[in-house]
Amino acid sequence: METEQENLCISKDDESSESAFHCSACHDDEDWSCANPIRGRAKTRSLSASPALGSTKEFRRTRSLHGPCPVTTFGPKACMLQNPKTIMHIQDPASQRLTWNKPPKSVLVIKKIRDASLLQPFKELCVYLTEENNMIVYVEKKVLEDPAIVNDDNFGPVKKKFCTFREDYDDISNQIDFIICLGGDGTLLYASSLFQGSVPPVMAFHLGSLGFLTPFNFENFQSQVTQVIEGNAALVLRSRLKVKVVKEHREKKTLIQNGIEENGVISTSLEMEMGKQIMQYQVLNEVVVDRGPSSYLSNVDVFLDGHLITTVQGDGVIVSTPTGSTAYAAAAGASMIHPNVPAIMITPICPHSLSFRPIVVPAGVELKMMLSPDARNTAWVSFDGRKRQEVCHGDSISITTSCYPLPSICFRDPVSDWFESLAECLHWNVRKKQNHFAVEEEF
Repeated sequence: METEQENLCISKDDESSESAFHCSACHDDEDWSCANPIRGRAKTRSLSASPALGSTKEFRRTRSLHGPCPVTTFGPKACMLQNPKTIMHIQDPASQRLTWNKPPKSVLVIKKIRDASLLQPFKELCVYLTEENNMIVYVEKKVLEDPAIVNDDNFGPVKKKFCTFREDYDDISNQIDFIICLGGDGTLLYASSLFQGSVPPVMAFHLGSLGFLTPFNFENFQSQVTQVIEGNAALVLRSRLKVKVVKEHREKKTLIQNGIEENGVISTSLEMEMGKQIMQYQVLNEVVVDRGPSSYLSNVDVFLDGHLITTVQGDGVIVSTPTGSTAYAAAAGASMIHPNVPAIMITPICPHSLSFRPIVVPAGVELKMMLSPDARNTAWVSFDGRKRQEVCHGDSISITTSCYPLPSICFRDPVSDWFESLAECLHWNVRKKQNHFAVEEEF
């Protein structure tokens, strides 16, 4: 017990005597305070990775089961307020708060398309941001093509100040300070798909149908947006999945514009490696592998850190984040996990087995899925319900926790918001209460 306490309770004096080490899991290198650097493949950080006080400076690192240390800079100007009581960047959810290195100047407004009820809130928000706060507003080009916006002469002067972009063609990842979503949960998923690296803070207003991930009401948007701009807001870091799809090269490579393919996939190292095509995605909710239009059961081998753990025989399998555990996975019978829990959930879809239950694995593991050699048909994969594509024999899907979480701004705090969403949106544990005894009975 004494050794464990020494590992966890690092005093302020000890921290000043040796410079704190820096995790750079995203860049395949790490800086350590030890005189002799550790050589070999970069590992992710965990509590077990720190050297015990009083031990020698030479130590071996073990593979982290807690997932990579998340990057806590969000876009060009936002970061998370540092907590002096933090141990290895593992914070109490209640202490995660937003702060700004510099005042935010640019904001991306995402509006649910084909919804006439959102036009007025969208206009009011944009006027407030541009005229009251003198901010640069980015809007997707197709949003401004709505006839109701095109024909509104009063909105014309405001619209001329907008910066527009096109999905899959324009890279705005380094130009946005924070994001405001108007709509349902789909707008948050769409915001995540636009940023394949660091994600700016996201403020989501509930103007859609479900609203599990959108905690803010629009009635008092001025004061709420002002609080965020001033840095007075709680954060929940929603972990994402880093997905790598490797396909056997079967057709001509698609055209690339500005480093992004026509289908929206970011190209990596020319995407050609020994005759294979490589695609990468950042996924907020889930990766779904299913049997597609085939009437046969899908047969998918699931590997964990290189070891075959099971073969899924059924309609498919869902690999989800804690955020995605309340989406498709919940409908398939999985448990619901709070977003602050570092985990990955594996949920079968209608398995042809009475004993195949959903399982939760540590966030730091690497999953790999491939078609079984004896599978009768191909499978299909989608990422947050998008980029659906066929998976053939020889293709592989590698999944692990990304070091780029989505920083979602809370209405109150991460715990209260989550339980309120469970009650309001999913009616969790709602039932008629049992009546108490009217009179005392003798037993």
